[in-house]
Formats: sequence, structure tokens, C-alpha cells
Amino acid sequence: MLRLLTIEFHKLKHNRASKVLSLIYFGLLTSIALIAAIKFDIGPIKFHLADMGIFNFPYIWHFNTYMASILKFFLLLVIVSMMANEYSYKTLKQNLIDGLSKKEFILSKFYTVVVFSLISTLFVFVVSLILGLMYSDYNELSIITTNLEYLIAFFIKLVGFFSMGLFFGILVKRSAFAVGAMVVWLIGESMFKGYLFWTFRSAENTSESVNSIMQFLPIEALSNLIKEPFSRLGAVKSIANQVGENFTKSYDVDFSTILIVCAWTFIFIYSSYRLLKKRDL
Repeated sequence: MLRLLTIEFHKLKHNRASKVLSLIYFGLLTSIALIAAIKFDIGPIKFHLADMGIFNFPYIWHFNTYMASILKFFLLLVIVSMMANEYSYKTLKQNLIDGLSKKEFILSKFYTVVVFSLISTLFVFVVSLILGLMYSDYNELSIITTNLEYLIAFFIKLVGFFSMGLFFGILVKRSAFAVGAMVVWLIGESMFKGYLFWTFRSAENTSESVNSIMQFLPIEALSNLIKEPFSRLGAVKSIANQVGENFTKSYDVDFSTILIVCAWTFIFIYSSYRLLKKRDL
């Protein structure tokens, strides 16, 4: 494993675009801290985002992992360009000539995906912990360690998403087309979801019927890992109650969703291997 990772990071070290994108990604993760600086006064109205409780433990684990997951597209570009460069610079063929098996080649890419995801998760953990200790109203250890499952969900979400990008990178061989293929997949899932809503429009619980099917599709499963955190805020709930709305949704990390994403991760990595094995290089 260490040998395969050494090979991959040696390639990335000499790829300027990958280094720039990685720096932008981790820089943007750090910029989550700037949300605390959003503060303005409009007459008697004083608005300070940090005072709304977004950095309170344990809510911060949910909020920061959700916000950080939006930025994953920057690292996706690194993953797909990493695969596209193998074809452009003929390094894939050279690696195989030098004795690297196709299975080892795919594993080296997957290990890189896992390492990137792990580093991202640790980074979000450190940033969230610092922000929480600075701004949270609750600093008891038992509260701080509550909801840490969002970090696990974040890690699994990144591994699944990047594995999907790796598959499309091998499938189409060009980074731009690989990202485009993922966008087309996303549009396809959205259209299928719309079709299901139309099909079940007369059902008693339309949303539940649609979600029971959509939860098994990859992009939907990835999005279900960490649900939006905004309606969980006390201030938002208070406003909703005043206008007669009541949020009853569950924000928990669902174990069945984790299993679905892990299954899709295996499918994408195994499909990448089978595609590479059959392809004439």
C-alpha cells in the first residue's frame, strides 16, 4: 500500500494543476471560519452569524461537514485529472511495463482517494473543533463528542464521490468529459426523480414513495448522508413555528445510507478495474 501511494503522490507532486486545486480546496475549507466574521447592523437589527448558534457543539459537526462537502468538486478535479494524465502522458502504460499490475494500478488510485478523504476529514475536524471551542456556548466533553458520526459520513461521502469520479475518469479518459459525465448523471437522476413524482402524484405519501426508490441511486445516496442543517437551527425553527410550520424531519446519519454508498463505492472501483482489464492500452 505504501509503495502504491508513493508512486501516486510522486506523480501529483509534479502536477502543478493538481497542487493548485488542492491548495484552493483546503484554503476554502479553512475559509469556513470566515463565516464567524459575518456581522452587520441595520438600524436596530444586529446580525452576527456566529451568534445564531451555527458553531455550537454538537451542531457544528453537522453544519461544517455539510458546508465542506459542497467544496468536494475541487478535489474531484484533482482525481479525474489524475486519471486523465495517465492516458495523456502514457504513464499508465509505462507503469504496467514496469511491472505494476492493473489491479495494483486501480488500488493505487483508490488508496489516493481514501487518503485525500481522510486528510479532508481530519482538516474539517480540526477547523470545527477550534471554531467550536471559540464560539460554542457548550464546551462539556460529552457535548463536544456528540454527533461525531457526521465526520464518518463526510469521509464516506468523499470516498464514494471520488470513486465515482475515478470511474468516469477511466471511462472517458478526459477530465473535462469525466466531470461532464457526472453532471449528466446528476441531471439524469434529477429527471428520473421528477418522473417518479409525476408517477406517484396521486399516492397518499408521494415524497416517501419517491424517496424509497431514489435512496438507492448514487448521487441521491451521497446527498442523503448529510442532510441540510439549516432548518435544524433554533432561530429557523422559531420563525417556522410563528408562521405555522413545523419541521419533523430526521437529521441523523442513517446506517442504511452508509451501506448504500459503500456498495456504490465498491461497484465504481470494481467497474474501474474490469474496464481497465478489458481495455487494450
